Amino acid sequence: MAQALKKQALGRGLSALLKDPENDIKSVNDKNADKVVGNIIELEIESIEINPFQPRSNFNEDSLRELAISIKELGVIQPITVRKLDFNKYQLISGERRLRASTLVGLTTVPAYIRIANDNESLIMALVENIQRHDLDPIEIALSYQRLMDEIQLTQEQMSERVGKKRSTIANYLRLLKLDPIIQTGIRDGFITMGHGRAIINIENQDVQTDIYQKIVSQNLSVRDTEALVKNYQESLKPKPEGKPKSASFELADAQKNKFNTYFGTKVEVKIAGNGKGKITIPFHSEEDFNRILKLIKD
Repeated sequence: MAQALKKQALGRGLSALLKDPENDIKSVNDKNADKVVGNIIELEIESIEINPFQPRSNFNEDSLRELAISIKELGVIQPITVRKLDFNKYQLISGERRLRASTLVGLTTVPAYIRIANDNESLIMALVENIQRHDLDPIEIALSYQRLMDEIQLTQEQMSERVGKKRSTIANYLRLLKLDPIIQTGIRDGFITMGHGRAIINIENQDVQTDIYQKIVSQNLSVRDTEALVKNYQESLKPKPEGKPKSASFELADAQKNKFNTYFGTKVEVKIAGNGKGKITIPFHSEEDFNRILKLIKD
């Protein structure tokens, strides 16, 4: 929590730097540009314009409201990305849903990454250096990997070469971003570990994810306990095999069946269950036929 507060303070400090006309940063060669590249900065929402070439124009209102509620409770977990147009003017690159949801709940600022002219290599260097720090939580690392993929167009293989990590390790971090935001916050705040998160991610339903997360926290479950909980849940979803019908405990020979048929003068049905119990069905076709059979039984 202290680390998060420190970052927020840093973001606000950098925001003030960007609003100083004497320090208008337009290129990586400008003074203080190194403080902007790769850092999270609190930007005023009113200074950000929507990209007119944004391919996405329709946003699900229910989904947007759900995101707004999450942001109101937890804040913006993943910063948006903008590019600098002019002094204190920015254009959105990615994160329009987050920006719209932040506006819905009345936020005036939003955490953002700022792209400036010719900052591509500088940004890669800053992000790679950031990833290699030892004080980052797993979600911060995952967000850095995701940013390299989205903004610099690096594949997981290329990232593996850049940061000196196995591709599978990078993939495991990136999968954490599929977790419900509440769980991501839990990992960042140290309530659960990355191992817990990796176990939970195997469940697609986010409501079930949060239920398991709450059990982990309230019952202090280990990663192994969590894996067992997830496995039991997944097993419960599998269709149960139909039980094989029990074979009859004994069978009637054809001669025995014929005796019934001959005696009653009709086709008698005999059913025998696996426990030896059964029933005999004697059909009749009229009242006269019924009386005939009744007379046979009485005799």
